Amino acid sequence: MRISVSSDMDEPVARALLAELGRRGHEVTAHGALSPGDDPQWAACSEAAAREVAAGRADQAVVCCWTGTGASIAANKVAGVRAALCTDAYSADGARRWNDANVLALSLRLTSEPLLKEILDAWFAAAASEATEDRENIARVDRLDLGKTAS
Repeated sequence: MRISVSSDMDEPVARALLAELGRRGHEVTAHGALSPGDDPQWAACSEAAAREVAAGRADQAVVCCWTGTGASIAANKVAGVRAALCTDAYSADGARRWNDANVLALSLRLTSEPLLKEILDAWFAAAASEATEDRENIARVDRLDLGKTAS
C-alpha cells in the first residue's frame, strides 16, 4: 500500500511510524519535518499528505502533530479526505469501519511506540462497513465535499 506520512516535528514516534510502516511492507512518502526541505508547519505538511490521497497517489495517509488535532483539521479540508484523530486501537478500528477514514491522525505527544503498533494493527485490520446506514453517512460526507446540501 502507498502511504503518505507527515509530521511537523522530527520526533521519535514519527520516526518509529516510518520504520513500522516500512516493516509492514508499505511504500512510504514523507512530508514536513520528516523530509528535508519540506515545509514543516502542521497545516502545510498535513495538506500535502492529504492531497496525495485525494489525487490517488497514495492509498492512505498518516498525519502527525503535537496533539494530532491540527493535522486532522488540515487534512479534512482536502476534498475526498476523511481524517480521524485516533488515540487508541478502538477508535482506529471504528474510524476505518464506520467512517471509511482514509487518513489517520496521530498525536506525537500521546502516542507511545507500543500504542502506535496497536493503532496501526487496528487501522489496517479493519475494513469499511458495507452496512446501508454506514454507506449513506459516507455518501453524505462526500456530498459535503462537493458543497451540496444534504438530501
